[in-house]
Amino acid sequence: MKGLTMEYSHSDAELIRQPIGYWSWAAYKAVVTRTRAALAGIGLTQPQWWVLAQLAGADTVRTRDEVARLLRNYLDTGAETMESEIDGTVVQGWITEDGDGRLSLTPEGRALHRKAAALQDELWAERHTGISDEEYLTTLKVLQRFIHNTGGRAWHH
Repeated sequence: MKGLTMEYSHSDAELIRQPIGYWSWAAYKAVVTRTRAALAGIGLTQPQWWVLAQLAGADTVRTRDEVARLLRNYLDTGAETMESEIDGTVVQGWITEDGDGRLSLTPEGRALHRKAAALQDELWAERHTGISDEEYLTTLKVLQRFIHNTGGRAWHH
């Protein structure tokens, strides 16, 4: 984990003129690359993690169609890729699918979900080092305002 001390790329006067597109892309790339590498270290892809998390956190049984529909737009994954990733979780023995398309975690899948959830907690702490909850909240609100101001749409469960 990186320390609290860091050197910023520009002075405050220069940062205020920096392009949000570049810095939001750079943040996205750094966070997603780090997350995917960490998950790969325990044998998971990020979309497979999403599938396990959706099933582990569900109050009711979810079908393949429900899970695929919910997750296909995450990071522009797409329907075909999401279907393939769900297939991968079945092949690995982490979930089962019945004849009606209902998905269930296996004991192995539940154990892997717990391991991946603990890893995600570690990654969260790493990313948030030196960042207060107030700063994080402000950052998300500013990013959402940029999305709104440019006519974009974004949603996350």
